[in-house]
Amino acid sequence: MDAQLAGRTARSFELLHSLCYFAPEVEAELVGVGLEPGRMTYFAGRAAPMGAVGAGVVVATFYNFNPELIGDAIPRAWKLAEPERIIEARYRGVDAAYRSLFGDVVASPDMAEAAQLAAIAAQAIPGVDGRPLYAGYASLDWPEQPHLVLWHALTLLREYRGDGHVAALQTAGLSGLEALITHTAAGIGFQKKFAQTRRGWSPAEWDAAVSGLRDRELLDGRGELTADGRELREVVEDLTDELAAAPWTALGEDGVARLAELVEPWRASLRESGLFPASLFGPRYGESR
Repeated sequence: MDAQLAGRTARSFELLHSLCYFAPEVEAELVGVGLEPGRMTYFAGRAAPMGAVGAGVVVATFYNFNPELIGDAIPRAWKLAEPERIIEARYRGVDAAYRSLFGDVVASPDMAEAAQLAAIAAQAIPGVDGRPLYAGYASLDWPEQPHLVLWHALTLLREYRGDGHVAALQTAGLSGLEALITHTAAGIGFQKKFAQTRRGWSPAEWDAAVSGLRDRELLDGRGELTADGRELREVVEDLTDELAAAPWTALGEDGVARLAELVEPWRASLRESGLFPASLFGPRYGESR
C-alpha cells in the first residue's frame, strides 16, 4: 500500500475517533470526576495517558494551541482529578456516546469485525520512538467491548500519525500557529474564526504570524497559499503519510477496504447527526491536498 493511500485511509476514519471531543457524554463524564467544563476537559482528557505532565509537554505534543491557553488548565487539572480517573471517565464517555449515536450496532457482528481489523493495524505500529503522545496511549490496557476496541485502535493510530505530523511540520519550519494558519488557508482544517478561538490565538497574534508567512512568500496578500505555500503543505502531508503508513500496510489493501466498508454507514450517521457542525470546518475539511 502506498503512503498516500494509507493517509487517505487514516483520514477517512477520523470522525470515529474525534467524536470524543464533541460528544456531550464524554464531557459529562470528565466533569463528573472533577474537571472544569470546556477546554480543561479537552486538554486533560487527551493528555491524561501521558501522566501528570506539565504544560510544556502538552504544548509540545498538541502543537498548535496558544501555550497560555494550555497553561490555564494544565497542570491544575491534575489537582482536580488524577490522570487514571480521567482516563477511566473518558472511556466511559466514549462508551456512552457510541451507544447513543449507533444504538444496537455496538453489539453487532459488523462492529466486532471492524474492531478486529482496526486492532490489527494498531498492533502493527512499529514502536514509540519519537511518538510521545502515542506512547501514552500505547501504555494503556486494551478495552474488551468491540466498540471501545475500535475507538481505542483508531485513537492509537490517530495519535501515532499526529506525532509524525508534528515532526513533519518541524521539518518544514512551521510553528504551531503557522501550521494552523496554512492548514486553514488550504481549506482542509477549521475555518479561520473557529481556529483562532478554539486554539486560543488573539487577532493580533494571528495577524503577526500571517505577516511572517507573507514575508516568507507562503501566503499572498489575500491570506491564501502561494505556489510555494501549497508546495510546502504538500511536503508536510507527504511526509506525514510516509511516517504513518506502516500499520495500514500491515493490514493490507483488502483489510483496509473491508474496514472502510464496515464503518461507512457509521461515518454517514455521524455526519448527519449534527455532532460536528459543518460551519466549523473549511470547504475541503478531511482532505489532504
